[in-house]
Amino acid sequence: MNVKLQPPASAYFITKETESAERRTLSVLVDNEPGVLARVIGLFSGRGYNIESLTVSETEHEKHLSRITIVTSGPPHVLEQIRHQLERIVPVHRVVDLNLTALSKGHDKPIERELALVKVAGTGEKRVEALRLCEAFRGTVIDANTEHFIFEITGRVSKIEQFIAIMAPLGLIEVCRTGVVALSRGAEGMLE
Repeated sequence: MNVKLQPPASAYFITKETESAERRTLSVLVDNEPGVLARVIGLFSGRGYNIESLTVSETEHEKHLSRITIVTSGPPHVLEQIRHQLERIVPVHRVVDLNLTALSKGHDKPIERELALVKVAGTGEKRVEALRLCEAFRGTVIDANTEHFIFEITGRVSKIEQFIAIMAPLGLIEVCRTGVVALSRGAEGMLE
């Protein structure tokens, strides 16, 4: 029996047949105050769009400003609507689609990095191979004993994914990732 699932009852799921989902990195500069993150994230969940990566931290202590970096996918017109709605939230100072900014400057994408802590347990040849691969990926051993390593690795999302996949057969136990942080190229900042 084939059951066809219907999309949620939202106008945002009515897309043009020619539009395909695009991956976008949004940078949102907000006041560092309670409830702001919940309101920003609510715009995505209210429309049924997943957030692939989310990072947030205070970046300007004197001004009490935080930067939220969101990686998501969706049809371009819906992501544009979300961006405009984010700009209308009172504690939001600026919203920048870093992918569109990169394209306007002649680059294919913004600078994106992620950090991961990867715990690998093993002995013998698997232990030696895990250590060798960590060095090949320019990772750092931040904790070790005779039974395990904890590696720290930074880089593009694809590099982190590849490292985790390679560690799986060598005794991968646990992974903790920060999520994507990103900046646009060039001498200008977000508020300029």
